[in-house]
Amino acid sequence: MFLKVQLPWNMMIPAENMDAKGLILKRAILVQLLDAFASKKATKELGYYVAVTALDKIGEGKIREHTGEVLFPVMFSGMTFKIFKGEIIHGVVHKVLKHGVFMRCGPIENVYLSYRKMPDYKYIPGENPIFMNDKMSRIQVEATVRVVVLGTKWMEAEREFQALASLEGDYLGPIFEE
Repeated sequence: MFLKVQLPWNMMIPAENMDAKGLILKRAILVQLLDAFASKKATKELGYYVAVTALDKIGEGKIREHTGEVLFPVMFSGMTFKIFKGEIIHGVVHKVLKHGVFMRCGPIENVYLSYRKMPDYKYIPGENPIFMNDKMSRIQVEATVRVVVLGTKWMEAEREFQALASLEGDYLGPIFEE
């Protein structure tokens, strides 16, 4: 689910953000790195970018002739979030439809649990539709549900993942918080 990664990155720093001691430079690189990291959102290989944990190395800067900016190759450590087939996750239901529910798990907005993968649960329509079983266990909006991941799909245009989940297995289903 959470991966530790070490990544190379190229940072363009304006000349006015540098000083003799390198403190302003390091700060400028960190600020730009955090902005770039956040705006990238996710990659198919690594999942969602969650945090930069350390700036490991700043390489030698190369001046860009036309702009006066300096290009610094950097190496940093970070954390990413990616779910895998067979993994057990907790999702929070945000939409209940006749054919299943959509849940959120961390930064993943669309984890789909089909009614076909909810044995013993029946759809109950109404203003606030739910799925309920004979033991009165409910799957409804805002419910936290433990599921197994059947598969994931990377959506390049949106730069996000979608997942398909199931309740078929031991200890899966709605989680009751006390």
